[in-house]
Amino acid sequence: MLDIIGTIIFGAIIGALARLFMRGKQNIGMLWTIILGILGAIVGQLLANLLGVGDTEGIDWLRWIISIICSIVFISIYLAVTRKQHRDVR
Repeated sequence: MLDIIGTIIFGAIIGALARLFMRGKQNIGMLWTIILGILGAIVGQLLANLLGVGDTEGIDWLRWIISIICSIVFISIYLAVTRKQHRDVR
């Protein structure tokens, strides 16, 4: 149970940081921020492990940076898809 809560909190932090570093306004709710942050954190962890920096002593700054970048990519994809859908509706 604590793993799920920790993942949600970590996803919220990663998603919020990703949105903070992105330019412009992102019209995304809190739930999507958490979901995309979780996805970014999972993919970021996998990439960090592949690069050999997934488990280091102290705070894993490189893993955090990679996770934030992955979340930025996921948020950008989400925004592109939802904008296209809104244009098609009009």
